[in-house]
Amino acid sequence: MDPQTVADELMTVTTALRRVVRRSLRDELPGPHPRGAQIELLRVVEQRPGISVAAAAVQLRLAANSVSTLVNQLVRIGMLHRETDPDDRRAVRLRLTNAAAHRLVTWRHARTDLVREAFANLSTVDQEAVAGALRGLNALVDGLEGSSADDRADGGALHGAATDVRRTRRGGRD
Repeated sequence: MDPQTVADELMTVTTALRRVVRRSLRDELPGPHPRGAQIELLRVVEQRPGISVAAAAVQLRLAANSVSTLVNQLVRIGMLHRETDPDDRRAVRLRLTNAAAHRLVTWRHARTDLVREAFANLSTVDQEAVAGALRGLNALVDGLEGSSADDRADGGALHGAATDVRRTRRGGRD
């Protein structure tokens, strides 16, 4: 397959996978159903409790006003606490509510169980293909994150949320 076709199919398949998982679990999880960007922000706050809106915007590669809008939405539905920064009264620090922390853990377990069961029903050949693709997919994400203008400008010091999530799951190893 040529690179253009692989890239297109990869994005189509990953979008479909996320959609199927989200729809399959929606009825199992009570309460508010945060959307994509909201969930990404919650994950960043989970990884870095007390993060500022500006730092979260950099992490997510979004405009600060966009992240501020997401924060307002998540505060309104009881998923985030916004605290005044003791060192700079104009700034706020973000923390998950207990409900949000519980929701993320519950979602992660339910999502893992759903995918594990589907994975177990695949043929051995397909299981090996999926497992073998993970290393390449992680490298692809790292390459995409490392190719942004922000990363080039600061010597690659900025890591995206996906890299941080993967690093956390691997016990801090790169």
